[in-house]
Amino acid sequence: MEGHHYFFALLLPQHIKSYLHEKCEQIKMEFPFKKWVHHEDYHITLAFLGHAQEEQLEKADMYVKDVLSHSEGFELALHKLGVFGRQDSPRIFWANTKESQQLTDIRKLVYDSCTKAGFKLDPRHFAPHITLARNWEGKDRFSLEALKPFALEEIIFTAKHVVLYETHLNKTPKYVIKKTYLLC
Repeated sequence: MEGHHYFFALLLPQHIKSYLHEKCEQIKMEFPFKKWVHHEDYHITLAFLGHAQEEQLEKADMYVKDVLSHSEGFELALHKLGVFGRQDSPRIFWANTKESQQLTDIRKLVYDSCTKAGFKLDPRHFAPHITLARNWEGKDRFSLEALKPFALEEIIFTAKHVVLYETHLNKTPKYVIKKTYLLC
């Protein structure tokens, strides 16, 4: 377990991962990012735990399982592409979903469960997104305006699963599902 990171995430349906992968294949030629995320690793992070002891993971699992047992699946809609970091040389290229109170509520339940289990989590405002690529390497400045021809379709999908992922940096895809929580 040493050297592995863990995090809770909203699992995306396969057709959404495939759609985003096709979109990234169209974009890659014009937008040189250093690392494109493998499409099987697309997700929305709810709580990043980092390194964890087995006992602490078991507590988080128990708390998350309990709070999510009363939660229902909900609809989300793909919304737009964007970046984090400097606008001319971004660190993260992402897709997001339309604002969703249900997603915010699920995130709060998971986040609070993890803090109850003793994890020290990032206190920043929740900005749900799907990381597509990292670290701009273009000779020219990055331009959000140039992304307009690649705008996302507003595809509605149902979020039905939260998962606990374990990170394996030496594998592709690098995230392995350790636990799955069904939203009824």
